Amino acid sequence: MLCVDAMMAGPTITTPKQSGGWGSMSIAIDWLEKRARLSPAKTALIDTVQNRRISYAQWNAQANRTARFLRERLGVGQGDRVAVLASNCVEYLDVWFACNKLGAILQNLNWRLSAGELAQLLADAEPRALIYSEEFAATVDALRGSGGGRGYVALTAKAAEGDIAFAERDGFPDTTPALPPLTLDAPWVICYTGGTTGLPKGCILTHGNVLWNAINTVMSWGVGADDCAILNAPLFHTGGLNVFTAPLVLAGGTSVVCKGFDVDQVFDLVAGGEVTVFFGVPTMFTMMQSHPRWASADFSRLKFVISGGAPCPLPVFERFWAKGVDFKTGYGLTEAGPNTFWLPREQVRAKPGAVGYPLTHVEVKLIDEQGREIAEPGRAGELCIRGPHRTPGYWNNPEATAAAIDADGWLHTGDLAERDADGAYTIVGRAKDMYISGGENVYPAEVESVIHGHDAVAEAAVFGVPDDKWGEVGKAVVVLRAGARLTEEELKTYIKARIAGYKVPKSIEFVAEIPKTGPGKIDKRALKERYGSPARG
Repeated sequence: MLCVDAMMAGPTITTPKQSGGWGSMSIAIDWLEKRARLSPAKTALIDTVQNRRISYAQWNAQANRTARFLRERLGVGQGDRVAVLASNCVEYLDVWFACNKLGAILQNLNWRLSAGELAQLLADAEPRALIYSEEFAATVDALRGSGGGRGYVALTAKAAEGDIAFAERDGFPDTTPALPPLTLDAPWVICYTGGTTGLPKGCILTHGNVLWNAINTVMSWGVGADDCAILNAPLFHTGGLNVFTAPLVLAGGTSVVCKGFDVDQVFDLVAGGEVTVFFGVPTMFTMMQSHPRWASADFSRLKFVISGGAPCPLPVFERFWAKGVDFKTGYGLTEAGPNTFWLPREQVRAKPGAVGYPLTHVEVKLIDEQGREIAEPGRAGELCIRGPHRTPGYWNNPEATAAAIDADGWLHTGDLAERDADGAYTIVGRAKDMYISGGENVYPAEVESVIHGHDAVAEAAVFGVPDDKWGEVGKAVVVLRAGARLTEEELKTYIKARIAGYKVPKSIEFVAEIPKTGPGKIDKRALKERYGSPARG
């Protein structure tokens, strides 16, 4: 169980036991201070937004100023939350590592959510500050009446009246503040994973979780000081923070900071010759392979490319393989890492789609519906994960924590996997209703709840269907009330006004009746068989 007292200087956490008892006996480190001492002149960040290169010594100085600015200008201290609503930029990373220096907690907000959804998350975590970039100023204006007594900080010079300009941090000293006494069990990030009944769950990532994921990645993936990764995955995802960014800081490597995914920019960066590793979701790779530059692109400098976040079609693998690229499937989730498996280079083509073997400090097992461990190969079961990279639980949500993590410290993922005779794992499906659209988790219950709010709707069911661009998109099957009239576009407009656009079903089918199971529950399996053709239009 996880208990958080948001009024204390630092949250108190009681978690299910983890084998080995990591965390409580170890002290957290100042990541950038350590790396700046070891390799001060090494390029840490290539900033494509402001066209500059930043060494580890320079980055550490920026993070020090940011930490002092947060503490002295905004009163941020140990255990306080700092929310960020911004596109990718170096300043975002400065805030993340300033939180490390202060013992504060980054609340990285998904800018694809509506103002109403964001207001709920802010009420949940009660951040002391909300830092925003210019493109989300209108959303922030809508949030100002949501209470909380927080300070608002603008990353650009166009700060609203009463807001604080982030540029003020440049007037603060760049000397390293004293690191508070933090164990590895102390929270560092609240990263939201989505929710099955409305409010997304705030997954706590501790200093130990981030550190052990980085250790696992460096040791098991072979990421090192000579590596350079494109960082265009959004920083509100654990993928942006932890697939390569934190591991590369640990190893002394380089991240190329991009505002977002731009297919031409990716080709430019690959052609530049510095990039050695790249992480993306299948949608990115299908867009790359549909681009005119794909045929002439030279990927020979890349050590590997890894796809995650959604099922990836085999033809995408094969096109990369034809160019000599070690392209493979990754598996991870916010609650564990996310990096959990690795497939060796020599097995990539022999085991297409396999995620591989558990990383150095990771335990996994498969269980059947009765919770019994599955020993024989080739039989699917729920994947369970344990290790020091595993979250202690969800912010202010002990019920969700207890449901996800058992008394022996195993995280029950809800994903189905198989293990072959060699011990390599393949993800074969998801036990939960959740589907993934363009790398974003979508939970049908949340969308159904919104649809049911329309006066004309009697019943609704939502599920994922295949889509060539996004991997999966939502499909809604709706029963109208007697005598009611409603068009597909009218209902889509209603839904889009209430939740993020990527959650809006791409197609809606109006039917007279929704099939039910024996106990009277909606039969999702029957719905998918009847209406689950690929999305149209």
